[in-house]
Amino acid sequence: MTEHPETDRELPFLEHLVELRSRLIKACLSVLVVLVCLLPFARKLYEAVAAPLMARLPEGTSMIAIDVASPFLTPFKLSLLISIMVAIPYILYQVWAFVAPALFKHEKRLARPLLFSSIVLFYLGCAFAYFAVFPLVFGFLAGVTPEGVAMMTDISKYLDFVTTLFLAFGITFEVPIATIILVATGLTTPEKLSQYRPYVIVGAFALGMLLTPPDVISQTLLAIPMWLLFELGILFSRILVKGEVPDQASS
Repeated sequence: MTEHPETDRELPFLEHLVELRSRLIKACLSVLVVLVCLLPFARKLYEAVAAPLMARLPEGTSMIAIDVASPFLTPFKLSLLISIMVAIPYILYQVWAFVAPALFKHEKRLARPLLFSSIVLFYLGCAFAYFAVFPLVFGFLAGVTPEGVAMMTDISKYLDFVTTLFLAFGITFEVPIATIILVATGLTTPEKLSQYRPYVIVGAFALGMLLTPPDVISQTLLAIPMWLLFELGILFSRILVKGEVPDQASS
C-alpha cells in the first residue's frame, strides 16, 4: 500500500522531465533551422549591422579584422545571435506550453498578453537601438576622434559592442512588463511605484552609465526610454487594478 503513492509521485515527475527535454530539443532545433537558413547571408547580415558605423567612418578608413579567423567567425556568431532572436517567439511558446498546465485560468489570461508584449517590446528595443541610437553614438565617437588617429574598428570588437547595446535596449523595453507583473502579483501598487519615481529616474541614468559606452548620448538615450517605459507600466498597471475591482465586486 505504501508503494503506490511513491510511484504516483515519481511517474509524473519523470513525465515532466521527458516533456522538458522534448521542449528543449524543439527550441534548439528551431534555432538550428534558422541558423542554416541565415548562414548563406552571413556576410550581408554583418554588412547591414555594420552600416551605422561604416556610414560615419572618415573617408579612406574601414573596419579591420585582427584575428585570423575573425572574417569567418564574426559573421557566423552574428548569424547565431540573429537566429536566437528570430526563434525567440517559438522558444517562448515551448516554455509556455510546458508551464501553462500548472497555471490557473486567471494567470493564463494575464500571462498570454504579457508574453506576446514582451516579445514585441524586445524587438522594438533592438530596433530603437539600431535606427536611433547607433547613428548618434557612432557619429559622436567619430566626431571626438583625436586628430591624427585613424578610426579603424575591429569587426569582432564591433559585434561585441553592438550586441551589448541590443541586449541593453531590448531588456530596457521590458520595464512595463516587469512593472505590471509586480502589481499583478501584489508585491506593490501603482501608487507606491509612483512614489519611487525620483529613485527610478536616478537609477535609470545609473544603469545607462553601466550598460552603455562611456558617452552621454547613449546613456541618455537608454535612461529616458527606461523612465518613460516605467511611466507606461504604471499607467497599464492602474488599468489592470481597475479591471480587477469590478471582477471582485461581481464575485
